[in-house]
Amino acid sequence: MRVRPCEVEDHSAIVGIYNHYIANTHFTFDVSDYTVASRQPWFAGFDGSRYLCLVIEDPNRQIAGYACSSRFKEKSAYETSVEVSIYLHPHNTSRGLGKLLYEPLFEHLEQHDVHRAYAGIALPNEPSIRFHQKMGFVRKAHFAEVGRKFDRFWDVVWLEKNL
Repeated sequence: MRVRPCEVEDHSAIVGIYNHYIANTHFTFDVSDYTVASRQPWFAGFDGSRYLCLVIEDPNRQIAGYACSSRFKEKSAYETSVEVSIYLHPHNTSRGLGKLLYEPLFEHLEQHDVHRAYAGIALPNEPSIRFHQKMGFVRKAHFAEVGRKFDRFWDVVWLEKNL
């Protein structure tokens, strides 16, 4: 397995992984699939400093997942805080790949004036909560029924990691 920064050639695989979670889970509150073209503004936000997208590729050079850091909020005072997210191809969960992605992401963030990282997790998702806690995150907030998808309301917890 190899972790590296996302390249244009990875966009289709990343969109495919994310679209799986849109269609089949409550883990993201997006409700409509993306195309590579419609996802371009999101990809353009990764400038290689605080905002970075890493991919992990398997020995066959297939994208097994990705992790990224993006703006937490648009206001300038939030600049040293980032939101992080991680999505693995559904066949690659619970194999240790998340740690392989997050470790270099956080090492990178520590060198780019990032003070806090935040992760929002829709509940229930105990595996993601356990994973983030193992990576040094602690629960900070719980929003009840904050999103609606699949004709029901979902809670979200926010976790924080000091960098």
